[in-house]
Amino acid sequence: MSSDLDTFTLLPLRLDPQSKAISAQGPTDKALDAELAALNGLHRALLSLEGSAHGVPPPPVPVNPKRSANVAKLRESGNGEFRKGRFAEAIKFYTLGLQMALTRPAWEPSQLVREEVAQLYSNRAQAHMALQGWPEGAVDAEASVEAKRVGNAKAWWRRGRCLTEMGRLEEAREWVGRGLEMEGEEKELVELAKEIEARIKKESGARA
Repeated sequence: MSSDLDTFTLLPLRLDPQSKAISAQGPTDKALDAELAALNGLHRALLSLEGSAHGVPPPPVPVNPKRSANVAKLRESGNGEFRKGRFAEAIKFYTLGLQMALTRPAWEPSQLVREEVAQLYSNRAQAHMALQGWPEGAVDAEASVEAKRVGNAKAWWRRGRCLTEMGRLEEAREWVGRGLEMEGEEKELVELAKEIEARIKKESGARA
């Protein structure tokens, strides 16, 4: 039997003589497009290295302090807009912060990226919730939890609240239950779990 390692697939790739970017000719699929985008992104990052001989990446630590400072500044700007009640502006700042955090060079510590995006996604979820954008808030809160599962009770709660507001009570019950397993008896999660159970019981009684 043959395996994937025995199969050679010729891809219609083209190298731009000036930018050295690699692109595909003819029809492509999402997987190939994603691989090429990552490869070209890495190439651009290597070219932009400062003070490094022959384009060799630096050690993973310490990281570039400028990017960390900019991510933190964008997050704080978003928090400031949120406190002023300008939620749409807050979302814009959080989004910019996410774009900067998620485009860190591949050789920098992944845990740093996870910490940054967990906070930004959770904060953006809160801003969406303030605008009653429950679906958007639910997606962002889940992304925050995916980046940081433990020690992120606010994101667990925020997705649970969004699901509850959308009337997706069974999903909310399951989600909050998982959150309690990860975070322990966190007060807001416990209270939300009780609220969800009461609403499920009420709806069941109304259908009976």
